[in-house]
Amino acid sequence: MSSTSTAVAGPEGPAVPRWLERYTAVGLVGLVVGTGLCLAALVTNPVPDPSFPWLTLPPSLRLPIEQPRIEHWPVSYTVGIWLWIGCFPALFLAGYRRWGSRFRRGADLWLVGLPALAMLGWTTYCRFFWPTLEPATWNAPSYTLVCWLYCSSYDPLWSNAAYAVALLGLGATALAVRRHGLAPPAIVAFGLLAFPLGLPALAAGYRRTTTTPH
Repeated sequence: MSSTSTAVAGPEGPAVPRWLERYTAVGLVGLVVGTGLCLAALVTNPVPDPSFPWLTLPPSLRLPIEQPRIEHWPVSYTVGIWLWIGCFPALFLAGYRRWGSRFRRGADLWLVGLPALAMLGWTTYCRFFWPTLEPATWNAPSYTLVCWLYCSSYDPLWSNAAYAVALLGLGATALAVRRHGLAPPAIVAFGLLAFPLGLPALAAGYRRTTTTPH
């Protein structure tokens, strides 16, 4: 049996590994479960996320128990957020599977361009808008390793590095659209540096190695 499966039947013949197909299916479920776990903290803890003290329920709607916290956040909230981080790339893979063949260069858009834009957005939010908590903690939710280095230390150096990685992803997308020879290594580099958010880009790199030129 082949180790790959066709995700979208299109003119570019895109394919992703079978395990990545399974990850996409499980990841979409994980996003729902993660959302439920985060919401569960609302009925046990007065303020689940100290960054957002307004996100709370009146005592009459809360259970008479309170979850312990892992650093700043209740246990279920922590698990839910990290589930979201681990499963978030499944949204791009699912979008690619569903709509990738409807657009010219759809694979480049869904697997590289949109994750790069997401990283740019998250980096900007964390740098300028996120109500940071003190002290900084190893448990800081982050969608990429380089983002975690910033969120767990608040050192602007790592935020600048995250911007550089996001811009690398956008540059890799532009190279891919132009069919430039540097596109494959740029895509793989972005995928690795932006992991786990860059997982779809690694799939794009895989797709390029298995696509037969027409």
